Amino acid sequence: MRAMVLSKVGEPLTLQSLPDPLPGNDEVLLRVEACGVCRTDLHVVDGELPNIVTPLIPGHECVGIVEVLGPGVSGLKPGQRVGVPWLGGTCHHCEYCRGGRENLCDTPEFTGYTRPGGYASHIVARADYCVPLHHDADPVAIAPLLCAGLIGWRCLAKTGQAKRIGLYGFGAAAHIVTQIACRQQRDVYAFTRAGDITAQTFARSLGAVWAGSSDEMPPVPLDAAILFAPIGDLVPLALRAVKKGGRVVCGGIHMSDIPSFPYRWLWEEREVVSVANLTRADAHDFFAAKECKDIRTATRIYPLEQANQALGDLRAGRLSGAAVLKP
Repeated sequence: MRAMVLSKVGEPLTLQSLPDPLPGNDEVLLRVEACGVCRTDLHVVDGELPNIVTPLIPGHECVGIVEVLGPGVSGLKPGQRVGVPWLGGTCHHCEYCRGGRENLCDTPEFTGYTRPGGYASHIVARADYCVPLHHDADPVAIAPLLCAGLIGWRCLAKTGQAKRIGLYGFGAAAHIVTQIACRQQRDVYAFTRAGDITAQTFARSLGAVWAGSSDEMPPVPLDAAILFAPIGDLVPLALRAVKKGGRVVCGGIHMSDIPSFPYRWLWEEREVVSVANLTRADAHDFFAAKECKDIRTATRIYPLEQANQALGDLRAGRLSGAAVLKP
């Protein structure tokens, strides 16, 4: 198989020919059709996540066709289209798994981080963590939903019944969440990099009622805010933007340090919470929800061997929507 491999943290990925993998017990071998490029992939290749073991194949927004079933697999069949998300496996027996919070498992596996990922022509995945997809699904369009969509969905749920929602960082996740929130009759306020008129125009085209720079205050107090940009300086700004009792949801797996700020910005029962990973139930609920049907994902396609270019464009903010690799 072909794969873009991280041989050393901080260095570019290299295209390598590797032996075809074989599925083990309860695993399946997939032929990769498309793999989204997520900001978490940047955190992996840049060494911002702990305990990275190289060589490593990144990628966790993977859509593929089942080619081989490992021993013990039931519920999937050869030729079926499935998705492989970030959560690649859990232990099933820690207190979090037993309590229905497998996203907090003590010994989890993560696709493209602790398991080989989808920047490749083939991937082996645990069958019970694959997401069955419709046979007519467009692999490129659906790939970003497997992380940007699912994490955005979990973040949106954390805002409760909030009517006015601010989204800080208008990339892959935000452009999906905006469509869902608008269908739920919520008002979206989009915060972008300073002067990024293209992103602001894009946000308004998807239904945002206001779009401006992340250092601006919105025209009205917000009920809640979601931070997708991994910038700790935005937390105090978001706290100032939400009204009394408002909630700030931090949706990233990594963020720069949050600076100190006056207690009065947190007072009056404002909250700061985080979202960690996702669950299989998140995927089931997302793909079953009527407001998540026919989500329009803005994508830019790159050949597999241009993974470094896709990562660079994401890092520099040159994307509107999501990058997707096609082997």
